[in-house]
Amino acid sequence: MSEAAPDDVDWAHFEKSRTELGPAFIRILSYFKEDGVKSIAQIEQAMREENTAALVLPSHTLKGEARQLGAEPIAKIAELIETTARFCVESRRFPDELVPEVVELRALFNRTVESFEKATNPLLKRAAPTGFGRKVSNQGFGRI
Repeated sequence: MSEAAPDDVDWAHFEKSRTELGPAFIRILSYFKEDGVKSIAQIEQAMREENTAALVLPSHTLKGEARQLGAEPIAKIAELIETTARFCVESRRFPDELVPEVVELRALFNRTVESFEKATNPLLKRAAPTGFGRKVSNQGFGRI
């Protein structure tokens, strides 16, 4: 998978939320992942169907959940989609101009979730041992 850009997550905000939510944090994070996948699929479907009104609710949901966890770039794109869609509903037109943002949204979401996984999954944090104990090697195996 691709590496997250340094600005994909506001880590200070992420850690603040993690501290404030305590044990509920992992559950909230799992909701973000599940709801985010659904919201993005709904946004993409609405774009394919040219259904402007159907863009509003999933982008609003995604915006709020992203902001709660410090994923501001996702929140900004979701907010742009939401506000543009609301305006377009009123003016009775379809927001074709949002196609690049909708395309970018999935990749950004995937990078962000990967970053969250690395930050919260102890198995992904473990690095290869360095400098402790004896070096394991098979160089002496089978030598007489």
